[in-house]
Amino acid sequence: MSRIGLHVSAAGGLENAPKRAQELGCECFQFFSRSPRGGGTSPISEATARSFRTLSTHYGFESYIHAPYYVNFASSNSRVSFGSVSAIREELQRGTLLGAKYVMTHLGSSSDLGETAALKQVVERLAAIFDPKKLGRATTKLLIEISAGAGGIIGDTFAELSYLLKHLKRRDVGVCLDTCHLFASGYDLRTLAAIAVTMRGFRKHLPITAFKLLHANDSRFALGEHKDRHTDIGDGHLGIDTFRHLLAYPDFRKVNFVLETPGADARRKKDVALLKKLRDD
Repeated sequence: MSRIGLHVSAAGGLENAPKRAQELGCECFQFFSRSPRGGGTSPISEATARSFRTLSTHYGFESYIHAPYYVNFASSNSRVSFGSVSAIREELQRGTLLGAKYVMTHLGSSSDLGETAALKQVVERLAAIFDPKKLGRATTKLLIEISAGAGGIIGDTFAELSYLLKHLKRRDVGVCLDTCHLFASGYDLRTLAAIAVTMRGFRKHLPITAFKLLHANDSRFALGEHKDRHTDIGDGHLGIDTFRHLLAYPDFRKVNFVLETPGADARRKKDVALLKKLRDD
């Protein structure tokens, strides 16, 4: 059965993230281990890591790290693309210290390489993350997240995700789906029949075992508009029934749901409670 959680703030110290998740009624949670916008990051002390792990175990939480927004493996600027490799490698190392299960990342975009060259470069950069001499022994696994597909964004279709995983040839890298991104990219989820069509499309390109986590977000924009604008559950074009159907659908019952909705904590806590009710009913 799916667990329900939120992306929570780690402001004031990483050990605060599991505390906030518990206060908001979560059963799992996601967080940033560093500033998502860039700049330097402090090493994680053993005391912080121990406190984070202890609290997560106490509350029975799985946790997931969302990579910084500036990651772009498809950039023609080598400083950016190789800097993205270093950032994700560090996130896997940080996740291992904290006991996080997954790091999920967007792949970036390219305006000048062309689709084929951009996809090839993304595979090369993803592979570079796993240099054993630099990564060491990491227990946290990498997920690549489907995108909403604006501009030259990489990874907005099942076919592109399939290309990347097949050429990467790593069985330990999975996929994070996002309801808003799927909808923005033209994959309908609003009825059981639509979900069945979408998941048949997924299985055509990828093994269902690659699907590891779901970001549960309503969409401010309509189907296929390629705009990544999350909104609270029931306030967008997906609607509450979409999430009722997803929570009951076999492929989605095997993964946890993490809300990234934009409202204040009081509203987000209600969204968690709503998804729990839809699941349990």
